[in-house]
Amino acid sequence: MDRLVNTVRPYAWGSTTAIPALLGTTPTGEPQAELWMGAHPGAPSRVDRGEAAAGGGGLRPLSDVIAADPEGELGERALRRFGPRLPFLFKILAAGSPLSLQVHPDLAQAAAGHAEEEARGIPLDASHRNYKDADHKPELLCALTPFEGLCGFRAPAETAGLLAALDVDSLKPYADLLHARPESDALREVLTAVLTADHDEMARTVTEAAAAAERLSAQEGPYRDACAAYASLARHYPGDPGVIAAMLLNHVRLQPGEALYLGAGVPHAYLDGLGVEIMANSDNVLRCGLTPKHVDVPELLRVVRFESTAPAVLRPEADAGGEEVYGTPVEEFRLSRFDLAPGATTTLPAGTPQILLCTSGTAVLRAADGGADGRELRLRQGESAYVRAAESVVLSGDDARVFRATVAV
Repeated sequence: MDRLVNTVRPYAWGSTTAIPALLGTTPTGEPQAELWMGAHPGAPSRVDRGEAAAGGGGLRPLSDVIAADPEGELGERALRRFGPRLPFLFKILAAGSPLSLQVHPDLAQAAAGHAEEEARGIPLDASHRNYKDADHKPELLCALTPFEGLCGFRAPAETAGLLAALDVDSLKPYADLLHARPESDALREVLTAVLTADHDEMARTVTEAAAAAERLSAQEGPYRDACAAYASLARHYPGDPGVIAAMLLNHVRLQPGEALYLGAGVPHAYLDGLGVEIMANSDNVLRCGLTPKHVDVPELLRVVRFESTAPAVLRPEADAGGEEVYGTPVEEFRLSRFDLAPGATTTLPAGTPQILLCTSGTAVLRAADGGADGRELRLRQGESAYVRAAESVVLSGDDARVFRATVAV
C-alpha cells in the first residue's frame, strides 16, 4: 500500500476554496478544480516504493510502477481485460462555476472516430481533435456537498412549457418543434437549430432568455431553480448557444452521498459543488457549448442520444460487510464507500487495484497478513492510498468515511 501524492488541476472553472478546505491547506487564490488520483499520463499520482528514503531519486509516477509489474499491480483479471494500465481515473472535483456542456462517445464511436482522425493525421494535441484515444468515457459523480448539474434531455413537452414560460419570441419556434415532432426528431432538430444559428441572432436570443430566466428565478413556480441556473450560465458564458442548449436538459440537485451516472451519448454539465468522480481513463469529449473550445457540431450530433431520460441518480446499497456500493453497468470502475466507527474493521481482499480516499475522520490501513514490517498507513481527511492487486489490507478508522475505487472484473 502506498500513500498517493496527487496533482491539483487549476482549470478556470474550479473553486478557489473547496479542495483546500477538504485537504486542510491554505487557498492560493487560484482555482483548484480537480485533484487526480490514478495513473493518467496527464498527471499520474506518485508513490514512494523506498527509492526516496534510499536516496534513489524520490517519488515515482504510478504509471511507471504499474508498467514495471502489470500483473502484480493490476491483478490477472484486470490485466487480461484492460491491458497493462489502470482503466479508471479517480478525482476530487470542485466546481466553482459551470463546466462545459458535453457528451461522451460509446466504445464503437470512440474506436471509429479515433481511427479516422489518426488516418487523417490530426495531431493528438490539435484543438479540433475529438478523439484522443479509442475508449469510451462513462463516469460517476458522487456529491460531497450539495451539488448542482444538468443531465440528459428533459421530456420535450416539459421543455416546451419552460420555453413558453420564458415568453421570448425567438424561442417560440423551438417550442413549436418540441410539440409537433416525435421526441427524437424534435430534440435533434432543436439542438441542431440552436448550435447552427447565426451567431449574432443567437447572442440576442441568449440575452433575452437570460433576462426572462432571471425574472422566473425570483418567482415561485416549477422552473424557479432551473431558471436560476440558466441565468447563471448566461453570466458566465454571455451569448453562448450552450445556454439555450442547456434548457433542453434536466436540472439536477444532488444531496451529499447521492451520485449521478453518465453513460455514452448523455449530454451533461456540472454547475456547482464538491464531489468525487470516477471515470474510464479516456479523454474523449464532444462539446455542446459553454466553452471557448472547439465544438464539432456534425460529430456531436452523431454521438448524442436523442431521447428523454430521467437523471440516473444513485444511492449506495450496503452489502453484508458494510461496504456501500454505487452500482453502475461498466467494468472499468466500481465506486463504494465505508463509514467506519471506532473499533470497526473490514478486510479488502486482494485481486484488483484499489485507490482509497478518506473524506472525513482518520482511516488506518494495515496489511491483512500482518506484513513483514508491521507497517500501517494512516489517512487523514483528503488523503488517499493505492493498494496493489497483490495485497490484501485491513481498513479501520475513527469515525472515518472512506471511498474505494477499483475495477468491476
